[in-house]
Amino acid sequence: MEICRQDDALQISDLDPFLAELLRQIPQSTSPDGAPAAEARLFSRPSAEKEICAEWKNYVEPELRRLFRTATETVAADLTQLNGNEKSLRNRTLRIPVEHAEAWLNTLNQARLVIAAKYNFSEEELNDHDRSPIGSRRDLGLFQVNFYGFLQEFILRELGGQVGSAPD
Repeated sequence: MEICRQDDALQISDLDPFLAELLRQIPQSTSPDGAPAAEARLFSRPSAEKEICAEWKNYVEPELRRLFRTATETVAADLTQLNGNEKSLRNRTLRIPVEHAEAWLNTLNQARLVIAAKYNFSEEELNDHDRSPIGSRRDLGLFQVNFYGFLQEFILRELGGQVGSAPD
């Protein structure tokens, strides 16, 4: 796998089928459905006070949900580049327009939070980057969290802090 910036896009090339599949799973990985811990992690309460929490749920949470959904839709649209002959073992290339970088960062973060909450990973597990090979669905989840974090680092590094900044 090779990652670089090419003009107005971030390019991930020479993507093997396994990593391409992990990328295709990003949108569905953002869904906290059926996992109250993941829902609580994405939409954590700002306070112990009931009134503040009620206002948060009424005024802030709907906008957060809209922002999350919009970002995930953008990422899903970008990922259609990886669709095609699923039986092919040919490596693929994904081009992410720079203007979609913020949506990618948002969606990757959502996916990481949801996966970590669903599997109840400890801080020690999340920081163990020398983990043994993937032997279970839980191990695969940890690999996804780390892979998605790696992609976030790449996006941030390549943009040099330009994400979310106003144009001159």
